[in-house]
Amino acid sequence: MNWKAVAAAMAFTGVAFGPVVAADGTHDARIGMMKQIGGAAGSLAAIAKGTKPYDAEAVKTAVTTIAQTAKAFPEQFKPGTETGDSEASPKIWENIDDFKARAAKLSTDAETVLAQLPTDAAGVGAALNTIGGNCGGCHQLYRIKKD
Repeated sequence: MNWKAVAAAMAFTGVAFGPVVAADGTHDARIGMMKQIGGAAGSLAAIAKGTKPYDAEAVKTAVTTIAQTAKAFPEQFKPGTETGDSEASPKIWENIDDFKARAAKLSTDAETVLAQLPTDAAGVGAALNTIGGNCGGCHQLYRIKKD
């Protein structure tokens, strides 16, 4: 195994286990978890676009990261954590049940992808469309874009 493969495996392992470490309900934890999901989605996008070769383990790791992080993510929005300079909209706390349901759907959709892991770049692209649709819908409602 070459050093690039080892480095990639270590990076993906860090992404996969990050939610356990970062889940403390702070703004920084939320940002860290979003970055984990974004990084995993970016890995999938690179495979779907063909800029990285298809790698079943990389796909599995990225989708697992999304599934696990989405489960833990809503718990980072406890009452009293809505203040501060954040991209998190106050609508999250006003509609916490919807927010939790959206995160659960993302996790469930990611688990469905895991159960029938895509076998090529086209399959990864199709899975990413579903997963990304969940992300985009939530961001539209619950994210304040900062310039």
